[in-house]
Amino acid sequence: MFKILKEDIQTVFAKDPAARSTLEVLSCYPGLHALWLHRLAHFLWQRKFRLISRLISHSGRFFTGIEIHPGASIGRRFFIDHGAGVVIGETSEIGDDVLIYQGVVLGGTTAEKKKRHPTIGNNVVIGSGAIALGPITIGDDARIGSGSVVIKSVPAGVTVVGVPGRSVEDRRKPMLELDHGQLPDPIAEAIKLVLREQDKLEERLHELEKQCGVRAPGDELEQMRKRMEQELTENEE
Repeated sequence: MFKILKEDIQTVFAKDPAARSTLEVLSCYPGLHALWLHRLAHFLWQRKFRLISRLISHSGRFFTGIEIHPGASIGRRFFIDHGAGVVIGETSEIGDDVLIYQGVVLGGTTAEKKKRHPTIGNNVVIGSGAIALGPITIGDDARIGSGSVVIKSVPAGVTVVGVPGRSVEDRRKPMLELDHGQLPDPIAEAIKLVLREQDKLEERLHELEKQCGVRAPGDELEQMRKRMEQELTENEE
């Protein structure tokens, strides 16, 4: 048990550069407090002490702002950064070396008493405010971007962003962190593709009008289109 507690403290130092001392980690990290209370509640839950385990879980929610059902299974070196608003449902299963940020929800999609929450693989990173719903599987080394809503299983090594979540990158190697500022935007990519195709069609149309001697009226939407294209380019930078 003490080995696990020591490992949990070392995980905080490994995954949060703001951690400066063991005393600070023990005193000021609600994610660590919630995890330790969950380990105790889960131990009792497995031994059928359901009410007391729920009371421990509820007190953990009150003091940390993090709600972890005692029935959830959590692996080693798990870390919740900041933590406020995190919800982990009863049948959730979380692997080793998982990092999640504030506001993450691992929720269920049915009222039936069966597996109804996500299964998270090893080395997964889930960004702030992301939501994973239902008995889906998020594979090893996957990344879930901030604010994403994931309702389908995610293969190993894949980055998912958006609502609903879309796979945008396949990275078959372990990752320790999530660069929130560098995530691709599939919606923006689709819009840029449409704008490029529109440019090609306009060029062809102008050429036909020139050959036929037709004087085309000014395009009222041209300025709006150029402004949108500029904004998409600036967001990339």
